[in-house]
Order: sequence, then structure tokens, then C-alpha cells
Amino acid sequence: MSNKTDQSRVQNSNEVAPSDNGVQYLHGLRFYLFITAITVALFLANLEIPIVTTSLVVITNDFHGFERGSWIISAYLLGFVAMVIIISKLSDIFGQKPMFLAAITTFMIFSGACGAAQSLTQMIIFRAFQGLGGRACFAMCSVISMDINNTLQLNCILTPQQMVYAISLMVGPILGGIISRTYWRWIFLLNLPTALPALLIVFWCVPRGFPYHGRPKRFKQLSHLMSRATVKRVDFLGSALLLLATLSLVPAVEEAGLSHGWRSAFTMTLLVTSEILWILFFLWERQVTRNKDMAGVTEPVFPWRFVQNRVFVGMLFNRIFLGSCWFCTIFQLPLRYQVVHGTSALGAGLRTMPFIASALFSSAITAALAKKGNPPLYLVIGSGILQVCGFSLLANIPPSTVITARQYSYEALAGFGCGSSISLLVLLVPFSVLPRDTSVAMGAVMQFRLMGGAVTLSIINTARAAYLRSTLNDLLTAHQITQILEFAPSVNAFDPATKHVVGIKLADAYNLQTKILAGVAGAQVLSSLLMWQKNQITV
Repeated sequence: MSNKTDQSRVQNSNEVAPSDNGVQYLHGLRFYLFITAITVALFLANLEIPIVTTSLVVITNDFHGFERGSWIISAYLLGFVAMVIIISKLSDIFGQKPMFLAAITTFMIFSGACGAAQSLTQMIIFRAFQGLGGRACFAMCSVISMDINNTLQLNCILTPQQMVYAISLMVGPILGGIISRTYWRWIFLLNLPTALPALLIVFWCVPRGFPYHGRPKRFKQLSHLMSRATVKRVDFLGSALLLLATLSLVPAVEEAGLSHGWRSAFTMTLLVTSEILWILFFLWERQVTRNKDMAGVTEPVFPWRFVQNRVFVGMLFNRIFLGSCWFCTIFQLPLRYQVVHGTSALGAGLRTMPFIASALFSSAITAALAKKGNPPLYLVIGSGILQVCGFSLLANIPPSTVITARQYSYEALAGFGCGSSISLLVLLVPFSVLPRDTSVAMGAVMQFRLMGGAVTLSIINTARAAYLRSTLNDLLTAHQITQILEFAPSVNAFDPATKHVVGIKLADAYNLQTKILAGVAGAQVLSSLLMWQKNQITV
């Protein structure tokens, strides 16, 4: 069928319009409904981290498993990791509409499962699959945004998405605090009626074969994408090795300070397995990249030329350390306010606002400065230094059960540094790799940021548990220490003098976690130096 025939067919409808590359853009009511569905999916997927961290004490106390509370967050992040790179490839093979429907459906099913979980183990498993659906929603929204309308209106689509992300971070802690005061399971169950309209909109309003709907010839080509030759282009082995390497590492670090020692067979087996898988992953990606010019050969999920690109390697390490600081702080701050200072979940959510609000503000400010010709690398280094200062100040607050006003200013300082790096590194990616690698590079930096958050979250949780076991050993029995780790309110059963001492030790434990984050922020500054060039990148 000719282009002329295709265009005349489309022009008979007021809901689609052709483009030069054959993509059929949406217009009218169908466009606005689809934007609504994307907005809802993005909001719910992003909301799940801040809303759950604020409610974590209530949730884990119900299961008497506070010691392993970080697993509820880590599981969701690991689910995110699993779908970062591969989802865009799958949408090319199976189509954007089916993959978006599958993403929303998966998120809804396992949100309901989390709300119905009867044990902490069930919750952790369901959270991992909820993370798969959440990340798939996030990835599909990014892919669809490039095809839903022409590039002239792309900013009109991306700007509201940035606002949705900001709003979810702002309202998540507050919503978590409000809901957890009534029935914490509604945190997950409310996703069902909220996501259902988005699912119905995608099913009924998005054309079959989007974004190539109305083009039979192209639609046949989409069917051809299901062929064995096309499926072979997806780097399933590389994605599996990357996922398994991460899944082996996180449990080893998480459980080393809880049920197993660092020298236990369980820990050592997982650590060695993870190391072997990482080696196999990079060897496989090297081999796949060398065969890139052969027809029908797998496209690498992590091209070897990334490893040979010093600037991009520095960017990846920067993202790992940034993800560590960002996700661990979002996890740690609400818990500190509830466990050490005795605030409610809502009070803890409100008290994390200085960190989140300053991060969102700095993200917008530094991105604007970079776009005016200021080299982003200088700003990245400066933001890393701000993080070191902020986390160091937070870590050296005298241990006390009383909240001091300066905590909020230190939070804001650390948040300003984190927010700046988040936006700046995204801007740098397209200018650091070949044009053909841009989408894969964007997926890689997101992948490593999430991995850094999941692994470091396990490390600081292990450090906290080990510190409390060693420092409380002379004051409490092993059973009492276990009770504190598994059920935070058990501290209230002690006499006032013992309760005060335990509260100070808990504050010290959280200070230790923050000191680790200060060191990670310092590593972030050092990794930024790998990105140094004679002629700095400008955007």
C-alpha cells in the first residue's frame, strides 16, 4: 500500500495523523485519554517506594519482622531492575499495547497479593513481582511517550510526567502515614481501583498495532517481529545473567548480618555465585558486541564499547553511588523518626519533606543551569560534595531521642545534592555515547542506579543489625535484642532507664548508616573525576 493511500486513510479520522517515519500519532479524545492512562500508571509505580517506606514500621510490626523490613523495599527495587532494559525490546517484538496491558495487569495483581499477604515471606515475594509490573509500567510510559505525538509536542508530554514523578515523591510519605493509621493493607489494595481505569483506557482506546495502526503493510511487518530471527536479537542471556548476578549479591549481603554470618556457607556460596555470574555477564556482552555486524545476532544489552568509554564508565559508577544515597535515605529517614524519635508514620512522612522537596527543587534548578551552557560535570562534582557535607552532618548529630531543628537543614543539604545529580546525569547520557546506543545507555544508567540502591540498602541494614547486637549484648538478653530487631515497639516494655539507653543505641545505629552513605557520596565524587575531559560536555 502506498504512502499516499495510507495518509488519505488516516486523514479521514480526527484521532490519528501520519508522520514521516510511518508512526500514526494520536489526537483528540483518544490522545488525552491515553495521556491520562500513562499519568496514572507512572504515578502509581513511583508512589510505591515512598508510600511503603513511611509505613514500613507498621507493616513489619504486624508480621513481627522489623529486622527484615528492608527486604520489602529491596524486593521492589530488584523487580524494577529486572525490567529496565529488556522491556523496550519486548515492546518492539510484541507491540506496545499488549506490553502496556501486561504491565498494568501484573502491577494490579501483585498489588492485591501484597494487600492479602499473610506473612513477611509472602509480602517480599509479591513485592518483587509488583516491582516487575511497576518497572514495566514506567518503561512502557517512556517508550510510548516517544510515539504518542510528534517531537514538537514532546515537551508538553514529558513535562507533566516530570511533575507526576515529583508529586508522587511529595505525597507518598504523607499518604503512607495517613493510611497506615487506619489499615495498612489499603496502601496496596487502593492500587486496584486506581489502576483499573488506566487498564480499560489502554484496552478500549489505544488502537491495535499502535503506533503503526491503520497501516496493514506495517502491521504485517509487526507480525514478522515474532519470528525466531527477530527474537534472537533480544539479549535474554545477558539480561538473565545481570539479574541473577544481582539477585545473588543482595541476599548474601542482606542475610550476612541477620540469620547467617559473613563466613557461613550460605553467604559465601551466594557471593561466589554472584562473582561468577558477573564475570560471565561481561564476557558474554563482550562476545555479543564483537558479533554486532552479523545478521540476526543478538543485540547486546550492555555493549562492550561502554566498558571502553571512560566517561560512560564514570557515569555508571556515579549512578551506582547516587542510587545508593537516594534510595537508602528515602528508606532510612522515615524509620529513624519512628523508631528513634517515636513519631507516627504521618509525622515521619512530613519530616522527610526537607530532603525530598530540596531534591526536586535542585533537580529543576541545575538542569536549567546546564542547559544555559554550564558544563554539567562541574555541577555533578559540586552536587557530590554537597551530599558528602549533608550526610556527614547528619551522621554526627549527637545521639538522642529528641529531634533538633538542624536535622532538617542537613536533610535539605543532602537532598539538594542528590536531586542535582539525578537530573544532570540524565542530561549527559546522550552526549556520552553513540547515537545508536542512547536508548540502551539510558536503560543501563537506570539499571545500575537501582542496583546500587538495592545492594547498599542491604549493606546499611546489615550494619545496623550487627551494631545493635554487639552494643546491646551487655545490656539485654539475646532474646530481647531479637525482639527489638523484629518488633520495634518492644522497646516500650523496658523500664525508663533501659529504654533511654536503647534509644541512644538505636540513634547511634542510624548514625552509622548515615556515615556509610557519606562515604558512598565521597565515592560518587571520585567517580565523577573519571568523566573529566579536556573539552567538557555541554548540553
